[in-house]
Formats: sequence, structure tokens, C-alpha cells
Amino acid sequence: MAYDETLAERIRHLLADRADTHEKKMMGGVVFMVKGGMCCTASGRGGMLVRVEPEAQPRLIAEPHVKPMVMGGRKVTSFVRVMPEGYGSHAALKKWVRRGLGAVAALKTKPTRRKNARSEARRRSK
Repeated sequence: MAYDETLAERIRHLLADRADTHEKKMMGGVVFMVKGGMCCTASGRGGMLVRVEPEAQPRLIAEPHVKPMVMGGRKVTSFVRVMPEGYGSHAALKKWVRRGLGAVAALKTKPTRRKNARSEARRRSK
């Protein structure tokens, strides 16, 4: 299943004024990185994944259209999966993106990795 490009564009719009954001295609979707940490994704498995603080996850999965993120059969406590009905309106999507931004802000900033010249040249030639 391909990720929802409309959702990705809506998230892109909400994060457009931030200089510390970039996108990365991974896990069958597009991940929005903020300050080096995953904030949210337009998931290739449907819906969106949002980073949350682990202690908030039990409260958040009680909300309608929200499930725990499961990877490799195990529940990931720092993310939730929000189904499309949970972010249909602009205000609802904005709420989830803000939750992701808040959880990323609580993380330590990751150092920027230097790309070596060979891998950068290979990426450009594709």
C-alpha cells in the first residue's frame, strides 16, 4: 500500500515554516523529521504515525481512531497510529502534528550526520 500523498502534503504545509524539518522516505511512507527525530509519518500501512511521549500513549489510544503502533509484533510506546477519520479536519491534523512536535522537543537533539562524497554522488545519479 502506498502512502497517502494528500496527507503528506497537508503535513508538509503545517511544517513549512520550520527550518529544522526534512523528509525521508522509509517504512513504505514518508517520515517528517524535526531536529533529527521522527515527528510523524504518512504511513504506507494506512493512516499516520505520530511520535508521543510514552507515558501519554495509554491515554491517547483511548481516543477514537487511535491505535498503538505495532512493529514486529511488539507495541511501540513512543508512537501511535491515527486512522484517517482521526485527522480529517485541518484542526485535527494540526493537533496531531503538534503532539508529534511536542514529543520531539522532549528528545535530545541528534547531531547532523556528515554524508560522505561517494554516497552523495550515488544518490544524485539515481
